[in-house]
Amino acid sequence: MLTDVIVVLQILSALALVFLVLMHSGKGGGLSDMFGGSVGSAAAGSTVAEKNLDRITVTVAVIFAFTNLILVLRLQ
Repeated sequence: MLTDVIVVLQILSALALVFLVLMHSGKGGGLSDMFGGSVGSAAAGSTVAEKNLDRITVTVAVIFAFTNLILVLRLQ
Protein backbone atom coordinates (compact mmCIF):
# COMPACT_ATOMS: atom_id res chain seq x y z
CA MET A 1 0.00 0.00 0.00
CA LEU A 2 2.75 2.48 0.97
CA THR A 3 4.78 1.52 -2.09
CA ASP A 4 1.81 2.30 -4.33
CA VAL A 5 1.47 5.76 -2.78
CA ILE A 6 5.18 6.42 -3.28
CA VAL A 7 5.00 5.26 -6.92
CA VAL A 8 2.06 7.57 -7.61
CA LEU A 9 3.92 10.44 -5.91
CA GLN A 10 7.00 9.76 -8.03
CA ILE A 11 5.01 9.66 -11.27
CA LEU A 12 3.28 12.93 -10.41
CA SER A 13 6.56 14.59 -9.47
CA ALA A 14 8.21 13.34 -12.68
CA LEU A 15 5.42 14.80 -14.80
CA ALA A 16 5.50 18.05 -12.85
CA LEU A 17 9.27 18.23 -13.24
CA VAL A 18 9.03 17.84 -17.01
CA PHE A 19 6.35 20.53 -17.15
CA LEU A 20 8.31 22.93 -14.93
CA VAL A 21 11.54 22.52 -16.89
CA LEU A 22 9.68 23.23 -20.10
CA MET A 23 8.18 26.38 -18.54
CA HIS A 24 11.63 27.94 -18.05
CA SER A 25 12.76 30.53 -20.55
CA GLY A 26 15.78 29.73 -22.65
CA LYS A 27 19.09 31.05 -21.35
CA GLY A 28 20.81 31.16 -24.75
CA GLY A 29 24.07 29.70 -25.85
CA GLY A 30 22.46 27.06 -28.04
CA LEU A 31 22.01 26.65 -31.75
CA SER A 32 19.33 29.34 -31.85
CA ASP A 33 21.94 31.96 -30.88
CA MET A 34 23.94 31.15 -33.98
CA PHE A 35 21.03 32.09 -36.19
CA GLY A 36 19.96 35.30 -34.43
CA GLY A 37 17.62 33.80 -31.84
CA SER A 38 19.15 35.81 -29.00
CA VAL A 39 17.86 39.23 -30.06
CA GLY A 40 15.41 39.63 -27.16
CA SER A 41 17.38 37.73 -24.55
CA ALA A 42 19.57 40.71 -23.61
CA ALA A 43 16.53 42.69 -22.45
CA ALA A 44 15.03 39.81 -20.49
CA GLY A 45 15.86 40.06 -16.79
CA SER A 46 15.32 37.75 -13.86
CA THR A 47 11.80 38.44 -12.66
CA VAL A 48 10.02 37.37 -9.50
CA ALA A 49 8.02 34.82 -11.48
CA GLU A 50 11.20 33.22 -12.81
CA LYS A 51 12.72 33.05 -9.33
CA ASN A 52 9.57 31.42 -7.96
CA LEU A 53 9.57 28.98 -10.87
CA ASP A 54 13.17 28.10 -10.03
CA ARG A 55 12.26 27.46 -6.39
CA ILE A 56 9.29 25.29 -7.31
CA THR A 57 11.39 23.32 -9.80
CA VAL A 58 14.10 22.64 -7.22
CA THR A 59 11.49 21.56 -4.65
CA VAL A 60 9.86 19.14 -7.08
CA ALA A 61 13.29 17.80 -8.09
CA VAL A 62 14.13 17.12 -4.43
CA ILE A 63 10.79 15.34 -3.96
CA PHE A 64 11.50 13.25 -7.06
CA ALA A 65 14.98 12.34 -5.78
CA PHE A 66 13.71 11.33 -2.34
CA THR A 67 10.87 9.22 -3.72
CA ASN A 68 13.35 7.55 -6.04
CA LEU A 69 15.66 6.76 -3.10
CA ILE A 70 12.78 5.47 -0.99
CA LEU A 71 11.59 3.20 -3.80
CA VAL A 72 15.08 1.79 -4.32
CA LEU A 73 15.38 0.98 -0.61
CA ARG A 74 11.86 -0.50 -0.37
CA LEU A 75 12.15 -2.68 -3.46
CA GLN A 76 15.44 -4.35 -2.54
